[in-house]
Amino acid sequence: MEFPKDFEIILNMIPAIKAPYLPNDWVKVEMRERFLVLKEIGITEGMNVLEVGAGHHALTTIPLAYLVGETGRVIAIEIERLRFFERIVKSTNLRKRIIPLKMDAKKLPFPYRCFDYAVIIHGIRSLKNKENIIRILKEMLRVAKHIAIAETLPIALTKAQEAHLEMYNLRHEVFLHAFGTVEDISYFSLDELVDLVKTAGGKDIKAKMIHPNMPHYLAYFPKKYIERIKDKKVRHMLLEDWEKAFEKIQKYGEEHPPVGLVTAFSDYF
Repeated sequence: MEFPKDFEIILNMIPAIKAPYLPNDWVKVEMRERFLVLKEIGITEGMNVLEVGAGHHALTTIPLAYLVGETGRVIAIEIERLRFFERIVKSTNLRKRIIPLKMDAKKLPFPYRCFDYAVIIHGIRSLKNKENIIRILKEMLRVAKHIAIAETLPIALTKAQEAHLEMYNLRHEVFLHAFGTVEDISYFSLDELVDLVKTAGGKDIKAKMIHPNMPHYLAYFPKKYIERIKDKKVRHMLLEDWEKAFEKIQKYGEEHPPVGLVTAFSDYF
């Protein structure tokens, strides 16, 4: 797909965020994918949008700010410190459209239905557990007229998508054994995403599958994390699995699996 020229100009303003295991343009690639998702949701000029889980790199924030235009606003919230966020936002000249706030999404300080949309794009997997997710979705439904969540699905249609999933699926067990905590939970199926929104009280729920047909680099994690695991048997098993997954990535590359998009109406009034 061709992206708008002015959007590409904005992406080219962003400095490279270098990492030893990622290509220099990885931030731009991820922003393009999120642009596709936001267009499917129907984010348009003049909207007031709450973004839950803005992350360190403003991967959804920048496409959102572009789409809401001069008259729209993006309230980008994150519970943690935003490491590269300000640097990236400033480089794009979209800063006046974005209000970043550090807060817990389980208790939002906003009145009922003050946003056109509340969105979580590729952030559900970082919300620890289903109880946490439902509490956050309930708050999103309280403060917005509509909500939208998008997340990678555990479906592989190509060898490159399979390579991504094999590496990603190792993260849970590796982080649990190495650090005693889990960075990301497993990808949910589309039906599971729908059930989460339904449990939170969403109405007029619509679900669809999107095929980005783009690279997706964020499954990878360094092998050195596994070397921290004290249990020799577990460490050996996970090292073998990591090597197989990495070999597949080198052979086929990493492609974005299909993305599940769920939208819902809020009946708060």
